[in-house]
Amino acid sequence: MQLFVNLPVKDLDRSKQFFTDLGFSIFGMAEGMASVIINDQTQVMLLAEKVFASFVTKEVADPADRTAAVLVLGMENPAQVDALLEKALAAGGSPAGVEQPEGGPRYQRGFADPDGYHWEALCLVQPAS
Repeated sequence: MQLFVNLPVKDLDRSKQFFTDLGFSIFGMAEGMASVIINDQTQVMLLAEKVFASFVTKEVADPADRTAAVLVLGMENPAQVDALLEKALAAGGSPAGVEQPEGGPRYQRGFADPDGYHWEALCLVQPAS
């Protein structure tokens, strides 16, 4: 089974550049669409707002104004969490969410992409034996 998360974006080129700057590959789908390859089973589809609106019946929400979801990327260790956050901030993202410090059952740090979507980089910590 695969997962395709679809997100409306205000500026498709800006969004593609942001995710490229984070180290993800982009696959161009069709006019007004691009796919961020997370892994073989997961992609985030970036759709220009007008294209996204053509697939839905409700009003398209503005993620800069409200949080409807938190998108979480699982990382293998805390250093990867920190590295992804640093890349996101350098690429034009902003801090988001509540940092979960090292020493607990998880280490996570959040950022908002240029459209305002809330992303978290998460490392689940294995309990000491």
